[in-house]
Amino acid sequence: MTIAAEARFNPMATVEQIRAGRALLGWSQGDLAEHAGLSQTGIARIENGTNRPNTTTLEKILRAFDREDVEMIGAVGVKRRTGEVRMLSGRAGFVDFLDDITETLAGGGDLCVFNGNVHNWLTWADQAQIDAYYAKMCAIKDKITARAIIRKGNTFRPSTVFGCTYRSSDDAEYDDQNAFYCYGDKLAFVSFAEGALHIAILQKPQFAIGFRTLFNAMWNTAQDA
Repeated sequence: MTIAAEARFNPMATVEQIRAGRALLGWSQGDLAEHAGLSQTGIARIENGTNRPNTTTLEKILRAFDREDVEMIGAVGVKRRTGEVRMLSGRAGFVDFLDDITETLAGGGDLCVFNGNVHNWLTWADQAQIDAYYAKMCAIKDKITARAIIRKGNTFRPSTVFGCTYRSSDDAEYDDQNAFYCYGDKLAFVSFAEGALHIAILQKPQFAIGFRTLFNAMWNTAQDA
């Protein structure tokens, strides 16, 4: 990861934002500690300035807020997420993205992936986290259908373990740095550009339907992988 990218996507939140986030949710320090998987003493020390949280601790705090649709704005702001777009970044964000796929499809549904390259995952999740994703998908494979369009010549197709069918497209149609995932009523744009990870998840049925229409047209002209 480049220095610029690391700075851009490093989790950031001030003590004031953490306090404001708790207030917005009506959480005590103990509530935040429970949701973030941290100790109440640790949260108290962060908020009174005794301890400065490391990246891992801060990611846990921000993920706890994110799950409740609370996000940090700039260096001072906090707000509830009221729209239909969820933004994720970094390693914690990628794991949240994988969890969102399995949770959304838990009751069944359709997964369509374009430009997916699982090799990119290895930078943003450890093998145990990736294995956990595949285990969850295998557990629901009888409830879902999954299709992926990949680069011609790519023989790495791990999603076959949960029944995913692959087709390939020519190199000219393939961008290794960007991928599109459509699952349930959600459409996700995933960018691995410039050594950073940025994910936008749109939860709007019309967008998902529109993408599937485009995906199906490409699927019908793609080659059997």
